Amino acid sequence: MPPVKPMLAKSVKDVPPGMQYEAKWDGFRAIVFRDGDEVELGSRTGKPLTRYFPELVAAVRERLPERCVVDGEIVIAREGRLDFDALSERIHPADSRVRTLAERTPSSLVVFDLLALDDESLLDVPLSGRRALLVRALAGVTAPVHLAPATRDVAVARRWFEQYEGAGLDGVVAKPPELPYRQDQRAMFKVKHERTADVVVAGYRPHKSGPVVGSLLLGLHDDRGVLQHVGVSAAFTMKRRAELVAELEPLRMDDAREHPWAAWGEEAAHASARLPGAPSRWSGGKDLSWVPLRPERVAEVAYDHMENGARFRHTARFRRWRPDRTPESCTYAQLEEPVRYDLGKILGGP
Repeated sequence: MPPVKPMLAKSVKDVPPGMQYEAKWDGFRAIVFRDGDEVELGSRTGKPLTRYFPELVAAVRERLPERCVVDGEIVIAREGRLDFDALSERIHPADSRVRTLAERTPSSLVVFDLLALDDESLLDVPLSGRRALLVRALAGVTAPVHLAPATRDVAVARRWFEQYEGAGLDGVVAKPPELPYRQDQRAMFKVKHERTADVVVAGYRPHKSGPVVGSLLLGLHDDRGVLQHVGVSAAFTMKRRAELVAELEPLRMDDAREHPWAAWGEEAAHASARLPGAPSRWSGGKDLSWVPLRPERVAEVAYDHMENGARFRHTARFRRWRPDRTPESCTYAQLEEPVRYDLGKILGGP
C-alpha cells in the first residue's frame, strides 16, 4: 500500500563492473500502484502525481498487471528527445489545463522495477529475480508504457553513457544483481555527465538561516549579448557562505535599475528573457528575492547538462573564480552539445 519510498543511488565517477545497468532517465520518479481500476502514481516524496497524468492512469489500467506495484519514471518526449520543461508544465492547479497538455504532449511511463505482484511483496527478492518477473509481466507491453532496457555488459553500459545523453538522458545507473529493494536508501550507483563552464555571477539569494549567501545566480550571454539567467550554485559550507558575502560586497548594487535583470519582478518580462525570481509552480510561496551584483566576476562551475540548451538542469557546482576571464566572454558558445540520439532507439518504438 502507498506510500512506498523509492530506492536511491549515490554518485560515482565511473561505471562499476559486475552490475545490472540501466539508463538514468530525466523525468519524475514514480511508484505506480494498480489494484484493478484503482491507480495511484506516487512521487519520490510520497505525494500523489495521479491527477497530473490522466493519460497514464488510463494506460496503466490497460497495460500493467491487474494487481501490482512498479517503480519507474514519468517522461515526456518531443522530437526524439526527453523534454523536462514540458513535463514540469503538468504540475498545474487547473484540471482543464492538465487535460489539454495531456492531449498536446502526452507522457510515457518507463518501468524498471517490480515491487509487488498479485498478493506477493517482492521487496526482499534480489534484483535479478525482480527483473526476470518484470520482463515476464511486461512481455509485449506497448507505448506509452515501456520496459526499461537493462544489460549486464559493462561495455554496453559505457556505450549507453556516451550515446544516450544525446536523447536527453542523465547517465547510467548501476544496480547490484543480488540487491533487495531498500526504500529510501542509496544502495545503487549513478554515473552522471559532468562538464564545466565559465559563467557570470550576477547576484545571490540570501540563505534562509541568516545574512549569508544561499545561492549564487549565474548568467551567460546569448548571441545578442544579453545576459540570461542560467541557474544557480548553492552547495557551500556555512563558513564559505559568510566569506562569499564579504567577497561580493564590493559588487553589491544599491539600485538595481541598471542591472541586466532589473525587470525580474515584472511577470511579463519573463516571457522574453531568462530572469531570476520568476513565478514558479514549485516555489510554494518561497521567497525568491535576490541581491543584485554588478556582473563583473566570472566563476567556473561544473554542471551535468543543459535543459533545452538554455539553462543548467541541476544546481551547478562552484569550482573556482576565473579572474583571467571577462564577463563578455561567457557565452553559450562555450558549451559542449552532445550528439543527438533518437529516443525511439532506446525504447524500441514511438
